Amino acid sequence: MDAFVLGTLVSFWVIFVAELGDKSQLMALTFATRFKVWPVILGITIATTVVHLASVALGVGLGSALPTGWINLAAAVAFVGFGFWTLRGDSLTDDEKAKANQVTKSVVIAVGTAFFLSELGDKTMLATITLATDHHWAGVWIGSTVGMVAADALAIVIGRALGKSLPEKLIRYGAAALFFLFGAWLLVESVIELV
Repeated sequence: MDAFVLGTLVSFWVIFVAELGDKSQLMALTFATRFKVWPVILGITIATTVVHLASVALGVGLGSALPTGWINLAAAVAFVGFGFWTLRGDSLTDDEKAKANQVTKSVVIAVGTAFFLSELGDKTMLATITLATDHHWAGVWIGSTVGMVAADALAIVIGRALGKSLPEKLIRYGAAALFFLFGAWLLVESVIELV
């Protein structure tokens, strides 16, 4: 399979799973209950595109500076950590809730700014950096951006349709299990390369 396509597909699914139950998804739902959906999704897309481009640049730099076996080992540990982070769950802080509830002249700018700031250091940013160390940079950028926007759009659609009856615990456990699976896979790869 082409490296670009593989990077795109892997990144899409990893980030899509990482975003399930994340505070960004909660923020997207909050914005979408207050404003029209399309400006909210546009703001999310712009912010995600910028943050994930910076994440990919960091990942590519790390990937070229470190041996692959050690990168895979660090990535395995990171993904297991993301699994535990996902199990712990996320919630909006009072400041994040206030930002989501502010009425501004431009919804796109308000949403984009809030998402940009909330994604800095978030698990989806860290996962994107990790993926970019081992996969094609453009594929990771496109896949991670589309994966995050798709997960947030899904939360908006389902959240608006079902209200608060979403099984948050089940979503959190499923996402954590997938992170543990990715972590185990990367651990096996790193052991094979280091031995």
